[in-house]
Amino acid sequence: MIKIAAKSLLDLEFPSVCKQISELCITTMGIEKALEIVPYTKPSEALFGLHQTQEYLSSYQQESRIPNHGFDSIHKEIKMLGIENAILELGGFRKITSLAETANTQIRFFYKFKELYPSLFETTEEVEYTKIINERIDQIIDRFGEVKDEASPLLLNIRRSMNAVKGKINSSFTTALSRYNEYGYLDEIRESVVENIRVLAVKAMYRKKVKGGILGSSKTGSIVYIQPEATQTHTRELNGLEYEEKEEVNRILKELSDFLRPYRELLEKYQQLLSDIDVIAAKAKYAREINGILPKITKERELHLINAYHPLLYRNNKKTGDKTYPQSIKLATDNRIIVISGPNAGGKSITLKTVGLLQIMLQSGILIPVHEYSRMCLFNKILTDIGDNQSIENHLSTYSYRLKNMNYFLKKCDDKTLFLIDEFGTGSDPELGGALAETFLEVFYEREAFGILTTHYTNLKMLANELPNMTNANMMFDSRTLEPLFKLNLGEAGSSFTFEVAQKNGIPYSLINRSKKKVERGKIRFDKSIADLQKERSKLQKTTDALKNKELKTAQQKEKLEEVNTKVQQKLESYQELFDSNQRLIYLGQKINDISEKYFVNKQKKELIGEFLKIVEIENSKRKKESAKQIKIKKLKEKKVLAEAEKTVEVIRQRKKEEKKKEEIKKKIEENKPKANLKIGDRVRLEDGKAVGSIDAIEKGKAIVNYGMFTTNVSLDQLELVQAVKKK
Repeated sequence: MIKIAAKSLLDLEFPSVCKQISELCITTMGIEKALEIVPYTKPSEALFGLHQTQEYLSSYQQESRIPNHGFDSIHKEIKMLGIENAILELGGFRKITSLAETANTQIRFFYKFKELYPSLFETTEEVEYTKIINERIDQIIDRFGEVKDEASPLLLNIRRSMNAVKGKINSSFTTALSRYNEYGYLDEIRESVVENIRVLAVKAMYRKKVKGGILGSSKTGSIVYIQPEATQTHTRELNGLEYEEKEEVNRILKELSDFLRPYRELLEKYQQLLSDIDVIAAKAKYAREINGILPKITKERELHLINAYHPLLYRNNKKTGDKTYPQSIKLATDNRIIVISGPNAGGKSITLKTVGLLQIMLQSGILIPVHEYSRMCLFNKILTDIGDNQSIENHLSTYSYRLKNMNYFLKKCDDKTLFLIDEFGTGSDPELGGALAETFLEVFYEREAFGILTTHYTNLKMLANELPNMTNANMMFDSRTLEPLFKLNLGEAGSSFTFEVAQKNGIPYSLINRSKKKVERGKIRFDKSIADLQKERSKLQKTTDALKNKELKTAQQKEKLEEVNTKVQQKLESYQELFDSNQRLIYLGQKINDISEKYFVNKQKKELIGEFLKIVEIENSKRKKESAKQIKIKKLKEKKVLAEAEKTVEVIRQRKKEEKKKEEIKKKIEENKPKANLKIGDRVRLEDGKAVGSIDAIEKGKAIVNYGMFTTNVSLDQLELVQAVKKK
């Protein structure tokens, strides 16, 4: 059972990694889950989580890319389905359809490619695949999110009646408009719209002569807006039908909501599945950003990090263009504890945090930025003591707090623990605190725990030097400039360079000398010896790096020389072949010239022919002989290749002809395609448009299209028929 304390996650800044991953999620639920990522409690779960992320990351290099998993949360809809007789809103049904379709797509995809993505297939396999939800919703609701006319026979009849009444409204209004215009009762604008109702613009003096309901007047009072009496009657009829339509739509939606109620649990599973996939996808995206990989996970207790980067530092430096220094560190059964020493600002704490954070990320299913040959195991506990941690609320000093922390370590520490302690033993008298720290370290060592700690205490460095499975290490510094090299060197303790750093920062030598006298000679000599060793190590490292660079350059020059040598050899061989060929031709020419001179003298044709044939036979004997069968096979092959080539050319030619014919036929059909004869009441839309309206009136090649909330005047040529008005 793996149990990692929340304090360790905070000490190692794991919540910052979770926040960065959450920013790569595309769903609300995914973001919430990413912020709550914690290490898995079982090794099998951690390995499964790592394989999920690894498989998703590998999909970026595959032709079979994983489909989109985005969805809108349906928490509200699921809550409504839990209430008896509750009716979902129209928008909710579309969200459910989208969710179910996306989930089914994921399930289908991972079933199809289960050999390529076994862990992701196992993730989706447990969720039921069904089309029944989408099929039922699609029977009722169209792709625009509206209830279909065919959702019920009654709704179909109501909407047909509504269309007929709308036609009557338009017809009666047009009749009234024409009649009163002839009488001269109307203003120049003739008509207007008041509260989405078409009205006649009647001159105020004639308002009593026009039968109908007054709906308003102009600001000046010169125009009165009247709805004709017949139109008013039909409008009341339409209002009644609209109420009936609303009631029937509510009944249909209630029926559909009742149908979905038993699938409430499945819909919740769909949400959980897609949000889990969202987190996995975000982990994979994060791995791409930090060059994360899955190292070798071993059952043996070992931690071998090669070129390991601190992910937060690496990501930040990548944005700013600064260099990030990788670290290599190894812990094993024969080297369980590393004591890192040396001056501050050398990278000790970052090295400590890098190891801890990468271990926690790995145990949370997140790929880490290390070399592919790195090897890691899983720890049951990760204990940390990093930073000041002074508790104001509990009135505890730094040292008191650290002692309480050490007590917790002593209770929990065992052979499956990784402990990380920064500035071990500080906060008290150096000698007394150092002695207590040494005792703690001996206990951790006896319990066979793995760990890394940083310290300035000499006694801890000496203990690491004495015990067989504990190692000293130091962060390397330039011996001349005392600038950090940010490179961990295993096997040697680090000097604090106390007096050297003081001298570099301008402290007078007389004061430094007085300070030296106040310290025990043995301690100064010990620290000086370590400093000298580190300086020698630095010099050796520079020499080694220079030699490696020279070796690399020499190897590159050798490769170039070998390439040149190969090219020269190839040219020499080509020249030799050419020379041999020319020599043979010269020899043949001389022979023929000799025969010609001989014939010129003796005029013996037979002798000439005999000599010539002899030369030809000698040359032919040198040529490679082929049997009649081989020649025949060769010719057949050549004929076959030629025939296939001609066949391919003919197929391409025929295809081009067919495509050309199809294009011509298509063009003729479109040219001769009759334009639909649009009528009042037809449902239409603009060419290349989505909004659908009904024709209220047609006049002089133009139609008044009613979209419900507004009307517009459009040329008939710009409209296309969606649904013709039903004939009674």
